[in-house]
Amino acid sequence: MSSESWPPPLKEWVARCLGQMTDANRAEAQAELRESIANAFAEKTLWTTDWAGVQLKSLMPKAPPVLNSLKRKMNDNPPMSKKAKKAAAQKRNDANLDFGDQAALNRRAERFQREHDIERQKSMRGQASLQANNQHSHLFNRISRSDSPSAFGANSDDPEADPNVLDWDKYTIVGTSQELFKDYLRLTSEPKPETIRPYSVLQQTLVELKKRWKEKVSYNWICNQFKSLRQDLTVQRIKNEFTVQVYEIHARMALESSDMVEYNQCQATLKNLYDLGIPGKHEEFTAYRILMLLHGRNKSELNLYVGTLTPRQKRDPAVQHALRVQRAISMGNYHALFEMYWNAPNMGAYIMDYFIDRERTRALMIMTKAYRTITLCFIQNELAFETVSDARKFVETHGSAFFINPNAIDRDLTVECKSAAPQLAQVYEEKYRKVGIKGAI
Repeated sequence: MSSESWPPPLKEWVARCLGQMTDANRAEAQAELRESIANAFAEKTLWTTDWAGVQLKSLMPKAPPVLNSLKRKMNDNPPMSKKAKKAAAQKRNDANLDFGDQAALNRRAERFQREHDIERQKSMRGQASLQANNQHSHLFNRISRSDSPSAFGANSDDPEADPNVLDWDKYTIVGTSQELFKDYLRLTSEPKPETIRPYSVLQQTLVELKKRWKEKVSYNWICNQFKSLRQDLTVQRIKNEFTVQVYEIHARMALESSDMVEYNQCQATLKNLYDLGIPGKHEEFTAYRILMLLHGRNKSELNLYVGTLTPRQKRDPAVQHALRVQRAISMGNYHALFEMYWNAPNMGAYIMDYFIDRERTRALMIMTKAYRTITLCFIQNELAFETVSDARKFVETHGSAFFINPNAIDRDLTVECKSAAPQLAQVYEEKYRKVGIKGAI
C-alpha cells in the first residue's frame, strides 16, 4: 500500500458508501466497510480491486417484507368472479389498515434518503468519522490523528458539512515557498501554499540542517527548524522514507541534547510510520523503545511489546542489548547491568542515563546489606562512574556519605554500610518510587 494516500477509486467508493448510510444501517455498514478495506489491505489488493463494482450487503436495497408477502398472495390466488373480488377487496382494506401506516413510513424514509443524497452532493466536505477497532486500525487512524487536517483549522461547526463524507484532498496542498529555513509557528488557520516548502526544497533543508548540526549551532535553533520541516511534511501528507529519516535524525539530536519532549514526539510518530511499512532504522528505535519502557517501569506494556518482536528484530545487536538490560534489571544483576551501560550501542546510553542513578541506588542498597564497609573505588568501578569524584558526589547526594575515614582523599574513602543502608532506602522511596517522563505519549 502506498504510504502517502489511498487509491483514488477506493476514496470515491468509501465516500459513496458513507453517503448511502442511514441511521438504521450505519453501524452495520461501517463495520462491513472497515472489514472490506482491512481484507484488501491484508491481501495487498487495495490498488487492484475494482472498487466501483464492490457493493456492501448492508447497503443493498431491501423491499418491505409486508409488500413481498402481499405480492405472493396476489400472484397465488386463482381468477375470481366480480362478487368474490369485491369481497376480497373489502377484506384487504380491513387487513391493510396497519399496513398503510407502514407503507407511509417507508415512503417517508425514502423521501428523507433522497433529500439526504441531494444535500450530500451540495456539501462534499468534512472528515471521516470512522474509528477502526481491529489490527488494521492505522488505515483509519490516519484520518483522525493529530496530524490530520482537523488539527489545522477545519471548521467543525459548519452546519452544511456532512461529517460522514470523506474529504481527502481539502487540506492536502503542495507548497511553493523556496526558503530553506523557516521558523516553526503553530498553525491556527488553513495553511497557505506560499508559506509551505515543497518536497524538493525540504530535501535541501535537511541537508543544510545536518551541516549546521555538525558545525555545533544552537540546538534550540536546530529543533525549531526541524519542527517546521516536520510541519511542512505533515500538511502536505508526505509519508515516505524521507519523512522517516527526518524524524529519526531529530530524535537522535533530541537524545543528545536531553530533550525528552521532542524525542518522545518523534518516537511516537516513527512507530506509526513503521507500522505503515515504511523502511527506516526500525531495529535501532525498537531498542530505544524498550529502554524507554524500562525507564518508565511499565512492565505490562513492556512485556506486550517484547512479545510482538519479530525474529529479525530479535537478531539485531541493539535489540539484543536492550533485552539483556531488561533481564539484568528484572533479576537484580547490577554487575551485568553496568557493564552493558558502558557498552550500549548507538545512542542507548543516552536513554539509560535517565534511569541509571535509580539502578545505582538499588545496587548500592544491596551492597550495603551484604558488606560492612565499601571503598569508594569499589563503588566507582562496580556502579560505572567515570571518576572517584563522581562516585563521592553520588554517595553524598543520596544520603549515604558515612565515611569511617572522612579526612582521607577520595580514593581512600570507605563507606560504613550499617549507617548508610537505611538512608539509601529512604532516598530511594522519596526520589525514585514514582517516575515522571517528560513528553510521554
